[in-house]
Amino acid sequence: MKILIASTPALGHVNPMLSFGRILQAHGHTVRVQTASVFKDVVEQTGLGFRSLLPGADVDLRDVDAAFPERKRIPPGPDLLRHDFENFFVSQVPHQYEGLLEVMREWRPHVILADVCFFGTFPLLLCSRPERPPIVHCGISCLLMDRDDGAPIGLGLPPAGNDAERREYAILRAKIDEAFVGPVQRQFDALLGRLGARALPTSFLDAAFRLPDLYLQPSVPGFDYPNHNMPAGLRFVGALPKPRKQWPLPAWVRDVDSDRRVVLVTQGTVANHDLGQVIAPTLAALAEDDDLLVIATTGGRAVDALPGPIPSNARIGEFLPYDWLMPKVDVVVTNGGYGTVEHALTLGIPLVVAGLTEEKAEIAARVAWSGVGINLASNTPSQAALQSAIREVLDRPRYRERARAMSREFASYDTESEVCRLVDEVVVVRAEA
Repeated sequence: MKILIASTPALGHVNPMLSFGRILQAHGHTVRVQTASVFKDVVEQTGLGFRSLLPGADVDLRDVDAAFPERKRIPPGPDLLRHDFENFFVSQVPHQYEGLLEVMREWRPHVILADVCFFGTFPLLLCSRPERPPIVHCGISCLLMDRDDGAPIGLGLPPAGNDAERREYAILRAKIDEAFVGPVQRQFDALLGRLGARALPTSFLDAAFRLPDLYLQPSVPGFDYPNHNMPAGLRFVGALPKPRKQWPLPAWVRDVDSDRRVVLVTQGTVANHDLGQVIAPTLAALAEDDDLLVIATTGGRAVDALPGPIPSNARIGEFLPYDWLMPKVDVVVTNGGYGTVEHALTLGIPLVVAGLTEEKAEIAARVAWSGVGINLASNTPSQAALQSAIREVLDRPRYRERARAMSREFASYDTESEVCRLVDEVVVVRAEA
């Protein structure tokens, strides 16, 4: 079977889509990945075929603040969300759509898998094209669809517990719709009209989950809020396999096997332009705690980019071999990148999360709601807040117990088999329709 994978050209989108591609290729399918040319080597190193996006969509979003300097002046909230969706996702739709049509004409894939923010699939889904292949959207983070308690997306709000909270959420939703969802929706519908497609039947955020023939969510139900209005085609598939990069063991490898408990702090590989947000204050907060070994990974940034001195109980690396390190960690401190959070939970490691940009507020809120860690609800947490939260997670067994329960839920999924079975099934169903 010929499978086309379409990915938004950003690391947090490309990496999980490559994981889907590796699974499907390992089971005998021919896989091509359509994304920006800056990822050509990354794609081909995985052994998958590469196809560049057309000009206009062939952009480099690896460092969005460098690509859009004005973004750094916009505070987290509706205005930043509007900026990001208008510039990163919606504006690319016509070029992504034309690229998909070109591949369909030339290669005739049996199915298209696209990340949830690759909106170039929407015209295919909203035009009368009986010849189109089935379209599968794939999650790259927690579920960001419309909620049955009416809460707006992006604020990191837990499920409403009573009618008063629902009324409050409705007021907040109206404000978010006015500042963010409404303007982007109008831009989207106008663009779809010019492409000969119908208007979106629901909000553009919700449509990404409800329009495709199948939605694959790389997570487990226990990490997301109950929702009585879940799309019929949505399937949880557990955790995607992590890419195995052969980073060398650090020189301080023996320090990790001491009697000290291990704290890992990371800002991932994307939102790490300012290591003073989470990593530096964590190092400073725990500098006097000789019973702890604090390990920081800068995600590719130079170690000397860290502001302030490196304490004697800290060890730093640009990249570290997580296969070796993560099973030795007692708590992960992170700005809320989904890959890091999911990796920790598959191993039963509790978390302290501090992040508000992109969808991080939503991820952090789910960490707190599910009981697997503490949400500091800040991009720049204080040393005192970090020290208190880390100590609480380390010293109170309930966080590790909840994280271990989540790990068992992840382990109950055979992700590779589920992905292959569901993709095969949707192709058969579409062919028989």
